[in-house]
Amino acid sequence: MQFPVKKGAPPGNWKTECAILPLFDDGPLQGATQAFDTAGGGRIAQFVEEGHASGEPGRTAFLHGLDGTKAANALLVGCGKRDRFNAKKLRSALATAAGALAPTGIRTAMSYLAHDDAAGLDDYYAARVTVETFRASFYKFDELKSKHEPKPKMATVGLQAADATAEERTRRGVADGLAIAAGVELARDLGNLPANYCTPAHLAKAARGIANGHDNFEIEVIDERGMKKLAMGALLSVTHGAEEPAQLIVLNYRGAPNGASPVALCGKGITFDTGGISIKPGAKMDEMKFDMCGAASVLGAMKALGELEAPVNVVAIIPACENMPGSRATRPGDIVRSMSGQTIEILNTDAEGRLILADALTYAKRFEPRYVIDIATLTGACVMALGKVYTGLFTNDEELAARLLDAGRRSLDPAWRLPADDEYGESMKSNFADFANLGARYAGASSAAHFLSRFADRKGWAHLDIAGTAWLEGDRKGATGRPVPLLVDFLLNL
Repeated sequence: MQFPVKKGAPPGNWKTECAILPLFDDGPLQGATQAFDTAGGGRIAQFVEEGHASGEPGRTAFLHGLDGTKAANALLVGCGKRDRFNAKKLRSALATAAGALAPTGIRTAMSYLAHDDAAGLDDYYAARVTVETFRASFYKFDELKSKHEPKPKMATVGLQAADATAEERTRRGVADGLAIAAGVELARDLGNLPANYCTPAHLAKAARGIANGHDNFEIEVIDERGMKKLAMGALLSVTHGAEEPAQLIVLNYRGAPNGASPVALCGKGITFDTGGISIKPGAKMDEMKFDMCGAASVLGAMKALGELEAPVNVVAIIPACENMPGSRATRPGDIVRSMSGQTIEILNTDAEGRLILADALTYAKRFEPRYVIDIATLTGACVMALGKVYTGLFTNDEELAARLLDAGRRSLDPAWRLPADDEYGESMKSNFADFANLGARYAGASSAAHFLSRFADRKGWAHLDIAGTAWLEGDRKGATGRPVPLLVDFLLNL
């Protein structure tokens, strides 16, 4: 899908099959919708007065034939009250418009939903939201079906810019939106693949594809023999029961001078999580193919950086393995020594994500990073706390917290800060090892985050728990690609 930018000329002067126009339910027609109505001799106002269209959010109506304009049709999209129209409601309106256009034969459209700064967004972010929303709305994962669903014919969504300055910002927003959308789609594709396709080796292959397809990348994939040499006992303890070999993927992107400290992104890559010996209940265990969405989101962010040739240095560290039961599997009560030298008593083998990330965080220190951010579908407790809306953010670094929260707000991929204070580590005391991998049943997301903090420098480290936001359930079941937008926005704004 293409997103051309048109500069100058009043609304209605660009030839298109469909003009996408906002309709608010408080007051007369305004902005681009008023301009189209004036050019068309009042047809839109009459159409609304006759009850064929409404400003109620989620409502759409097609108006065919607009004399006086170069638009063959208009799609009127209900946007609610104008003074309450914001970035989130713009995204909702764009998704509604995409849903209305998808079953039609329309190929080209011009969107005026963000015209006149109605949503309080500058030209850059309005364009980014438009691109990301349309791409997400038309995403389908049906590559493993014997019959593919027909693809929508929509190929072009144009955007209008008032002047040269607005045009530059809009084009930059389109470029960044396309790169972020590509990263989100990669993360969704990887997450949606079943575990018999998306193995640790497949994640390594995807990383190599990114490195080979863009400049400024270097990749190293460390096998289990290499992990043993690195003394990664925590990571290796998780993969003991699996036949699929574990992979430690190190993907290094250099877009800034060599002297600039990198950001390290550590993504949990459990390609299937049975729980190991502490086996999970059977209900919804199929969703444990999504337990590698932390790794998928990191790869998606790296792809976006490569597309944009972003001026930052970023190293992705992805421990990838399966957590399976078997005669060689780690048992509850076993004690393992992590790469950091700290010993861990395994009270529950289903608390495995923190084990593989422990060694990844230790490994990340060799790059002397400015920031270290780990991303993981880590705890059901985070889902209970924040649901499917916010990603859980844990950090003791105030500056980093502010940067990540701001990135989440800007990218409409929000995070909510939760505590990881030392008190949350008290319940993980062990009589036999330095500490256990599991604490008290309450505040599980915070105790898990505190566990990870033991392997990272407190300054410059953050943990993103995406257990609630990485995938959806029910009729919309599938990977979301979050938090790729948050991560890329954060990196672009360093």
